[in-house]
Amino acid sequence: MIGSRAQQLVADLIRQLRQRGVEYADVRHEHLLHESLVAEQGRMASISQFESAGIGIRVLHHGSWGFAATPHLKPRPLKHAIAQALELARAAGRLNRRPRPLAPVQPVVAQHVSAYAIDPFDVPLGQKIDYLLWANTSLLGPDVIKRATCHMDFFKHHKLFASTEGAQIEQRLMESGAGLEIVAQHGNDAQTRSYPNSHHGALAQAGFEYVKGLDLVGGAAKARADVLHLLRAPPPRAGETTIVLDPTQVVMQLHESCGHPTELDRALGEELSYAGGSFLTPDRLGILHYGSPLVTIVADATLPGGVGSFGFDDEGVPAQRVELVREGRFVGYLSSRESAARLSLPASGGAMRAERWNVPPLVRMTNVNLEPGSSTLDELCRGITHGYLLSTNKSWSIDDRRLNFQFSTEVGWEIVDGRIGAMVKDPLYTGITPQFWGRCTGVGRREDWRLWGVPNCAKGEPMQLMHVGHGASYARFDGVMVAPAK
Repeated sequence: MIGSRAQQLVADLIRQLRQRGVEYADVRHEHLLHESLVAEQGRMASISQFESAGIGIRVLHHGSWGFAATPHLKPRPLKHAIAQALELARAAGRLNRRPRPLAPVQPVVAQHVSAYAIDPFDVPLGQKIDYLLWANTSLLGPDVIKRATCHMDFFKHHKLFASTEGAQIEQRLMESGAGLEIVAQHGNDAQTRSYPNSHHGALAQAGFEYVKGLDLVGGAAKARADVLHLLRAPPPRAGETTIVLDPTQVVMQLHESCGHPTELDRALGEELSYAGGSFLTPDRLGILHYGSPLVTIVADATLPGGVGSFGFDDEGVPAQRVELVREGRFVGYLSSRESAARLSLPASGGAMRAERWNVPPLVRMTNVNLEPGSSTLDELCRGITHGYLLSTNKSWSIDDRRLNFQFSTEVGWEIVDGRIGAMVKDPLYTGITPQFWGRCTGVGRREDWRLWGVPNCAKGEPMQLMHVGHGASYARFDGVMVAPAK
């Protein structure tokens, strides 16, 4: 764990960096503990614990960035890391002819600790295994069930940050999550149901109490019933119709068609090789109609429980709430100090984060949320002669500017004359981002709004997997093309 010795070490490194005449430098000392448990087919498939600790050093020297890291905390490897970061900055400076100013930030001395009730690393391993196996055996049944998987994940992250500007910040973050997936097959037809969400379940800044509250056993019974029903269900009818997305699917819609394109490094053309750029270029800021007046989307790193929440980002910028879309108009970006300065913004949006100590921070999503409206699910369905309620993302495809997309979901239900009816399997819908959000004709109420954690948002080379959050209720969209995915 990080202690007073590490704090002194970080302070010494900052002193050495000041003596080297850099324009700016920061040091991150991090310790990460990750425990993972997986059960499959009624037995434990894996139990693992991963621990990582080290120091990352980032310098701005001769107008260019350099970064180096080391797990070795002795004077010689640390001096070597400083020298390597400086040399990389010099090498980049031979190619870079553009100065890199940074938006201002008030340096602080601060601490931040995320809230939790039960430390999951204090819970006996046997208790976790018993709970996981109970949920997993609840998934088993007829021969058509081919795979049943349940998992838990726990993260404890301790970070020290210091900069040559005078910031000294300590943060302790705790995350807990769990989920399950069941696959059934009859002939050539295979169907999947996940709980409480797909793509690795649910994750929150919380303790073991969050996993207990997910009720994996009850969720397993519902997922098992659904997947068996899906084998008998018909596909949707192809054509243009009205759809209602439940919160689990709005999460993926937000992530791919709003979160990624509002990353300012993508919009500036500095992040293109992994998952492309963005159609939300700076000339459209404050002008483009991204959606209907019902659509307000914010990036909020201050929300309790969000895995995109923190006290300060990895540049020492305080957590904040940034509007991205206000009543349908594109008004803001996820930004860093450098990208904000390039656009002459008054300050960074506080979205610079690194997966671990051994990689430099990137502009990342925090908690990107669709603000709730006032409609109940019944009110959203009202007036729909024939449409679909779609739930739980299954697959997605989106172009390298985040414009043209298609999503398929694990399950859907017909909406007939305003009422939710029979289940359908393999629903798929397509759209063009601003047209799709422009056809949003209803947003669900606060009572149905939920904040979800996504543990595997990929970006960068080498790739970094970041934990990000998305909050959403139900949302209705008119004039959407729907078809069977198979």
